[in-house]
Amino acid sequence: MNRIVRLGWPIAFGALIVFSIIEMSIAAWITAKYNAHHNFPTSGTRARVRYAIFVSVWTIIFGTLYLIGFLTAPTSIFSSVVSHFFFLFITWILWMAAAAVITQTLGGALNCHVQTYFIYCGHLNALSGFAWLIFVLISFMLLFVIIRGVVSKREGETLTGGVVEA
Repeated sequence: MNRIVRLGWPIAFGALIVFSIIEMSIAAWITAKYNAHHNFPTSGTRARVRYAIFVSVWTIIFGTLYLIGFLTAPTSIFSSVVSHFFFLFITWILWMAAAAVITQTLGGALNCHVQTYFIYCGHLNALSGFAWLIFVLISFMLLFVIIRGVVSKREGETLTGGVVEA
């Protein structure tokens, strides 16, 4: 199991970082267009797209730090089950909020062929889709950390131990 975690955890964090970079790029492009042309549908839409930038940057920075920590010191307190749990739980809440408010802004689903209200319709759809994709990925990562924590406690280990065993 340790071998799988040592291989899979960096892949999961790498995917999280890559998808967050994509989300940040889409949100930044939309924000730049809104700022340049002042054509945002509502100030709420503009604020929600900016929130997606914030959550993306949060995930990129801290996800990269956790990935580096896992690769360089997998048994340190920074790479512990409890540390990963808190980071992933906070990030999970942030992404759930981001995905929900973007989806709510779009009315749940946005068919770009029949609507004329939203400018940059396809980009907003992509923003929503990637936000939900990242939320699901973080959900699986959080579930893994919870399971790893339960297994650690049953084996008499502390939660300050690494996600992988030494």
